[in-house]
Amino acid sequence: MATRTDAHHTGHTRRAARRPTRAPADRREGSARGLADRFRESAEIITHAVGTPWALGVAALIVVAWGVTGPVFGFSNTWQLVINTGTTIVTFLMVFVIQASQNRDSRAIHLKLDELLRATKGARNRLIDAEHEVERDMERDERDLQRRARSRRG
Repeated sequence: MATRTDAHHTGHTRRAARRPTRAPADRREGSARGLADRFRESAEIITHAVGTPWALGVAALIVVAWGVTGPVFGFSNTWQLVINTGTTIVTFLMVFVIQASQNRDSRAIHLKLDELLRATKGARNRLIDAEHEVERDMERDERDLQRRARSRRG
């Protein structure tokens, strides 16, 4: 394991904490991973924040304030453009934030269900990767599960 040395402004050299030397490709992967983690954390914070009654209240206040200022600005094109541009930008960005949150939630649910399938005696492990099947196979599995459910009900 490689170590690095740091020169203090006093001229002394000391040994820094031991850390593995990383190849350039590893650094890129690490920074990309850090970016993905930061995006995930930000998306979670944003989706939680905008899903609150307070966020709805703030949005309603913005719309009311915009509406009230209409007569001040003579209901001009610029006045209309402000709300149209603002809502378009927020909507565009929120699509990505919400989709990232939904993807993460869906992935976590699949992992939990996969674990339950693996742990359940008699479960068909083939269904563990059902989300990766082609549509025809998914429809076949769905019909099969519905048929089994009807036969158990009597």
